Formats: sequence, structure tokens, C-alpha cells
Amino acid sequence: MRILRILSHLGLILLTVFSVDAAIGQQRAPASDGRAGAKRESAEQMPVLQQRFPRYRVRAGDVLEVNFTFSSEFNQTVTVQPDGYVTIRGLGDLRIQDKTVPEVVEAMRTAYGKILHDPEITVELKDFEKPYFIVSGEVARPGKYDLRGETTILQAVAVAGDFKSQSKSSQVLLFRRVSDDWAEVREVDIKQMLRSKNLTEDLHLRPGDMVFVPKNPWSRLERFIPVPSLGMFFNPLGF
Repeated sequence: MRILRILSHLGLILLTVFSVDAAIGQQRAPASDGRAGAKRESAEQMPVLQQRFPRYRVRAGDVLEVNFTFSSEFNQTVTVQPDGYVTIRGLGDLRIQDKTVPEVVEAMRTAYGKILHDPEITVELKDFEKPYFIVSGEVARPGKYDLRGETTILQAVAVAGDFKSQSKSSQVLLFRRVSDDWAEVREVDIKQMLRSKNLTEDLHLRPGDMVFVPKNPWSRLERFIPVPSLGMFFNPLGF
């Protein structure tokens, strides 16, 4: 009988320990979920970098020639409307803005697949927005310029008429879009580059880059900023 009582006490002790562990586990779970949620939210807020050599994406005003290998009666030339749509023969409107040319081909194949059997389609860009860069701030001729060949920040400033006397050439800002929502900010000390005669930091521009020459020193900017924030630097130019 004594042995049975001892075993009974041990059973009660083990049951109590398991109950306490379960309660602690339940209390810890929300904290873990909270940390995971915070990590997910932080990851979602981080900008997604673009590819180094991204494919061109169709924009409003672009002109495309669409040809059908076996159904030439559907051959056509279309212009992307301001809302991103094109009107295609026999089917109506199709939105193709922000698609690459291969993606446009696939969208056309899917659309015409409703009336043609396995259509063979080719798409060629006939007219599109030329590569450009923008220079704003304390330069003689701020504006939007064609990007022709290899162009550095210093060359871009020269194209825009060079610095004004009051410009802050030691804190030139380069804005480069890395996604639809974010732009990367780089600060370039052109004054120091010219003084040291070392142009290794004279960055080469990419299509769509924006150079801002300030008049007064700027407080430190974050490396990535939301695209709408660019308006404070470039909206006065009307781009």
C-alpha cells in the first residue's frame, strides 16, 4: 500500500510539471509569432533591388509592330495609350504597360488563343522612350537629357551647364530607382574628386538616373527613400 501511495504522489508531481511546461509554451508562442511577424513586416518594407541589366518595359507612347506568322490578316501596329492599354484587332483592349517584349508576346498569344489555334506571334518595338538622365538644382541648365553612351555624374553636370557659384559640389546627390517604390541615394563629393584629381568615384549613370546639386548642405539621407519623396528635388522641373 505504501508503494502505491508513493507512485500516486509521483504521478501527481509529473502531471503538475507537464501542466506548467504547457502553460509556459503557450505564453511563449505569441511572443515568437510576434517576432516572426515583425521580421516579415521588416522584410516587406525593404526595397527590392532591380536586376543589373533589366529588360526594357513597355511604356505609354511606345509603338509596337505585331506580326502573325500564319494569320497575316491580324498583323498590326499599335500604340500604348496613356492608361497602358492597346487596342488589338478583333479583340479590343489589352493592357501591356510595364511588360517586357517577351511578356507582351505571351499576353498576345493568350488573348488571340481565344480565336486562333496556337498563334505564332512576333512583337517588335518600333518607337520607344530613349534613355535619359535628369539634372536638377544649382546648375546652369537643369533639365532632362538623352543618355548617349558612357556618361558620368561629372559629365552630366557639364552637359547641364556646370555648377553655379553657390552650388554645394561636395554633396551632389545621385538618385537611382531600384524598384517601383524605392530609390537609392548616393552622395558624391565632386569637389574632393577634382581637388585630388582622382575620378574613380565618378559614377557612371544608368537610364533614368537623377542628379541633384544642392545649394545648402543636406542632413544625412537614408540610403533608400520612397519614390514619391523625389518630388521635393525634381517636381519643379515638370518631369
